[in-house]
Order: sequence, then C-alpha cells, then structure tokens
Amino acid sequence: MKLSIYQVDAFTDKVFGGNPACVIPLENWIEDDILIKIAQENAVPETAFFVETENGFHLRWFTPECEMDLCGHATLATAFVIKNFLSYSKNKIKFKTLSGNLKVTSNRDFFTLDFPSRNPVEADLPEIIKKALSIPPIQTFKSRDYVLIYNNQSDIENITVDDQILNQLDLKTGGIIVTSKGVTSDFVSRFFTPRSSILEDPVTGSAHCSLIPYWSKILKKKKMKAIQLSNRKGKLLCVNNNDRVLITGKAKIYSQGNIWI
Repeated sequence: MKLSIYQVDAFTDKVFGGNPACVIPLENWIEDDILIKIAQENAVPETAFFVETENGFHLRWFTPECEMDLCGHATLATAFVIKNFLSYSKNKIKFKTLSGNLKVTSNRDFFTLDFPSRNPVEADLPEIIKKALSIPPIQTFKSRDYVLIYNNQSDIENITVDDQILNQLDLKTGGIIVTSKGVTSDFVSRFFTPRSSILEDPVTGSAHCSLIPYWSKILKKKKMKAIQLSNRKGKLLCVNNNDRVLITGKAKIYSQGNIWI
C-alpha cells in the first residue's frame, strides 16, 4: 500500500523551528497497530492520520508510544496540508476527534485552532515530579496535565528535568507544563512527557488549553502572545473564549513524499 506523507513544522514561520508533525491522508482507516508502527518509524512527536468524511475529516493523532486524545501542532499541520496540498477551497476545516468536534480556520498564512478549554485547578505536587525538577514551582495546578507556576522566565529557561526520576510516573499522569510570565510575550512555557521517547515536546498546542484560561485570569487579558521555550521555539497567538480557546500559528512544509506498507 502506497501512502502520501507530509512533514510539517508547526507554530513557526521557518523550517527547523516549531514542532514537527507527519501528516498522512487515508482513504479508509487501517489497523491501529499499523498506525502506531508508522508513528514509531516517523519518530516525530506526533503523526496525524485523517480520512475525509461527508462534513469534514476524521482525525487521529499518534505519538511513537500511543494514541493521543488531543494534539495542537499536528492539527495545525493537518489543516496546513489540507489547505495547501489537497486543493481544499473552504477556509473552515472541521475535524471529528477523540476530543469532540474541532475547527481550524485559515487566514492566509495563519491557522486558528478552536479547542476546548481545560481550566486547571490547584493541586498537590507529586513527590516524584518535585524530585525530578531542578527548580521547584511556586504553585501547582492540574487539568489533563500538571501546570507548574514559576517566578520568572529565567526559571523556565534554566530548569532541568531528571528523566530517570520522571519516568517513574505512569503515562496516565499526563504531561508536565512549566510556565511563567514572559519578557517579550505574555507568558512562556515548556512541556515534558514522562516515559516518552521525546522528553521535551517542542511546541504543545494542547497544553495551551490549560495555559490560556490560567493566564487570562491572572493577567486579566483575553488576547495573549505566548512562546514555548524549547530549543526549536514556538510562537502562539492565544484567545480565551469562555469554554473554548483559540490558538493561532503558522506552519512550514519540510518534506513531501510517499511511504509503502
């Protein structure tokens, strides 16, 4: 079976920045064990697979380890491919996913994700996470992921994580978001995933489902600029929209080709 494949850098305006995702269109769904093997072979943070439906697209996301319930950068990458390579004329792209119905709106080079808000609530910090971090947070919250609040951007830039300690956590724990107010942006963050082949995710759209409602309340702002401070860096324009969040970014194509399975 021959399949098309696109590798796209999302939440960036240049190749080698942002977060890489592979995007694979399918005519019909194939076995899940094949999907996970393809994701493992691609060895990027997420591989997105989609099938066109009567009203839009059915979209699924896979890391090299498992299927995810929500992924921002691979959704942006998928919308970028649909719009730029599949001759899709509509500016609004509808997706059916494990996280419900999602929508992406394109406006020239920008793509806006309409995602569910995941307002974090204050929580206790697990001892394993505390031991794994070189700098302790000043406050801890939890939604799908842990959201750890820090004093300043310098803490976020300098924090290190002991993955051997962090990997004692179960995958069901979710990810670890570290965040603070930004210097040239409203807020900054980094994202770590226990028991993952890629410890630090370069740019995590789904993490902003929690970061946006938190920082909107703290900063008393509806519209915000965010930077994810990985080595590749990512830029996100954010809007708090009640029970939804709007996350806007750009993308760049890195490669286009075929795979045979």
